[in-house]
Amino acid sequence: MAEPHIVSLGCRLNIAESETIRALVGGRDVVVVNSCAVTNTAVRQTRSAIRRARRDRPGAQIVVTGCAAQIDPAGFAAMPEVDRVIGNAEKLTSEAWDASAPIVVGDIMQVRETTPHLAAAFAAHARAFVEVQNGCDHRCTFCAIPLGRGNSRSVPAGAVIDRIARLVDAGHREVVLTGVDLTSYGPDLPGAPSLGLLVERILRHVPALERLRLSSLDSIEIDDRLFDLITGEARIMPHVHLSFQAGDDMILKRMKRRHDRAQSVAAVERLKAARPEIAIGADLIAGFPTETDAMFANTLALIDDCDVVHAHIFPYSPRTGTPAARMPQVAAPVRKERAGLLRAAGERRKLAWLESLIGTEQQILVERPGDRGHAPNFAEVRFPPPVRAEHVEAPPSLFGEEKKDGPSTRSGRTDVGSIAPILITATDGKTLTGIPA
Repeated sequence: MAEPHIVSLGCRLNIAESETIRALVGGRDVVVVNSCAVTNTAVRQTRSAIRRARRDRPGAQIVVTGCAAQIDPAGFAAMPEVDRVIGNAEKLTSEAWDASAPIVVGDIMQVRETTPHLAAAFAAHARAFVEVQNGCDHRCTFCAIPLGRGNSRSVPAGAVIDRIARLVDAGHREVVLTGVDLTSYGPDLPGAPSLGLLVERILRHVPALERLRLSSLDSIEIDDRLFDLITGEARIMPHVHLSFQAGDDMILKRMKRRHDRAQSVAAVERLKAARPEIAIGADLIAGFPTETDAMFANTLALIDDCDVVHAHIFPYSPRTGTPAARMPQVAAPVRKERAGLLRAAGERRKLAWLESLIGTEQQILVERPGDRGHAPNFAEVRFPPPVRAEHVEAPPSLFGEEKKDGPSTRSGRTDVGSIAPILITATDGKTLTGIPA
């Protein structure tokens, strides 16, 4: 029988949910496209993935889910390659997968709670992704994601802690907390706990967890408790990805963001003053409606002003139904040109940062195929086999084979999921190269 195949597009939250889908579909001959709707390009990529899936697996059932499917179920159901469309809430229930209706999509705005969906482990990933929050109560003028994810809702701390403890028991040494608007965690729960309080509880109650990573944060919502944990707790990785979107005050106002440029710069200065090794990532949009050359220059300068070394750049994409789509638009060639300038500035900043890491020793979480991985600061590192990792027992849920005692090397490579000390020797401007330390 053919194995199910999951195509996960977009954010880390989709990656987490794809593992739950994998468990739910069992041994079905099915291809699931877990879609993204953050930009028009993401929607086009979803459609391309659907067509490719039909070519590659002509006999399989093709099911589309995720944000793009939630927002436009009829459009995807009309594709001749598609057999079923399942909504974002429904995709995490066995009832939807056992049903036969061609469209199973409910009103996402009526969903009031979320849970840490249980997958035994993340088969294709060395790190595990745990959903602690979903949806968003903010209405940024450019964003269609609330239409796909609904209102903000949080997972109770006890359920999160239990989920992480199981993943650590299964062999995962790094866990990533994910959400649509992660720093909005908690107000809907009894006692209104904050994200910082959740992180404190995770670290206290899962002492065997070695590495905790946070996905994208809204800098204006990093309170003192969370700040102290990010800057003072060694088990939290020194990698902070911030949802800036722009570096010009007028554009930020028209985006309906809740921070200004000075607050972005101050947040980074404060973080790096307390923990200098923190690597800053940021989302930035080029060519937002009404953006002038001077406004764009302010965003471009933000890459240097905030020492952004992990830059995620998006040319503005007008999403149907959003207020920004009705604003005066910047011409598409200009949006593309400005996105290229932002990427070039980000690459220049990243090169200087990577060069500064040459000669350092980094603890690398080894990822497939066993000769590459990521440092705590999320720099990608490649290293030649053989590399012998520290003693690690390889659980069947991670490596698909019987657990063995003793230091484990297979085919001369470090095991996926192990942590290897690597001396950094060079960079090509995108990744680092190293040798066993």
